Amino acid sequence: MVPVTRFLTHSGIWKLGGTAFTGARGLQTSAVNRKVKGDGSDIVLIDGVRTPFLLAGTDYASLMPHDLAREALLGLVARTGIEKSIVDYISFGTVIQEVKTSNIAREAALGAGFSDRTPAHTVTMACISSNQAITTCMGYIRDGVYDVCVAGGVEFMSDVPIRLSRKLRAMLLKMNKMKTVQQKLSLLSTFRPGFLAPELPAISEFSSQETMGHSADRLAAAFEVSRQEQDEFAMRSHKAADDAQSKGYLSDLVPVKIPGKDIYATRDNGVRISTKEQMAKLKPAFVKPFGTITAANASFLTDGASACLITSEKTAKKLGLKPKAYLTEFVYVSQDPVDQLLLGPAYAVPNVLKRAGLKFSDIDVWEIHEAFA
Repeated sequence: MVPVTRFLTHSGIWKLGGTAFTGARGLQTSAVNRKVKGDGSDIVLIDGVRTPFLLAGTDYASLMPHDLAREALLGLVARTGIEKSIVDYISFGTVIQEVKTSNIAREAALGAGFSDRTPAHTVTMACISSNQAITTCMGYIRDGVYDVCVAGGVEFMSDVPIRLSRKLRAMLLKMNKMKTVQQKLSLLSTFRPGFLAPELPAISEFSSQETMGHSADRLAAAFEVSRQEQDEFAMRSHKAADDAQSKGYLSDLVPVKIPGKDIYATRDNGVRISTKEQMAKLKPAFVKPFGTITAANASFLTDGASACLITSEKTAKKLGLKPKAYLTEFVYVSQDPVDQLLLGPAYAVPNVLKRAGLKFSDIDVWEIHEAFA
């Protein structure tokens, strides 16, 4: 008899190889009711891989985001041994998009050698974009549109798009329509030095103009979570990550060749083991001078990509693939973007448990997206 272990992760109920896995995190309301039936129609995850996650501006800096996504796709093909021709659909999630490759799923797929007849699309949904890619593929398989899908995510903070100011963009667009030199000179006379100020991408909510760091500081204050508690939590997180790396637990990681060098990225390079004394010296990063979020207890800006293979159980058996998980339930929720931005899991977890007919005590392992301690 196979033991049942249930995992609560970012967004869905997952059953691992005869076991179960549940998750919840998100910004929009959506749901699919999927109980394990055992008749071959169940949706399964075959395997997943990821590149090493590196600090922005380090070894991946000369790449483009679709390069990293391509590496994840190639790693998945190598790991599973599938023929690229059997993949019906590819979906990727990303947040800050490179303008030149706006449909990064398509560009990565072509770069990885998938058929140009294999459709692909990209979705953006803040911290849960790649989960949205997964659940989108679940919907396609559930409805019989496709049998074999690849879902993934990529983020590349080393080269975020920086735009010309809106006033300068407007001037250049008008200039392009001018027919005579006199018209162009007349337009140029309206130019002001301030037009040259670039528009930097803001990692913030458009509606509130706040970063997640500000939201985390507000939430920590509201729930009276001390700086010391957050530092201790961050220390534990980095220690666990270091242990996982040194003991070889991160088996989903695929090496990436560093351009121009005879070396491969094989480890996440943002893991830092610090002491309480070292962490206590850092100043608040967002709400100054009294905030509690610092560079040490917040996530770093990262470059990385991941991909996973999803099919129906019937198709997996036909192809001789051994599933690692059933994908059964998921829920997305939406909160006030100012005071409750980071409370998604608190609302989504009981929701998805109720849909699955589970209790909190049924869950053995919890995984919650952690951007701030």
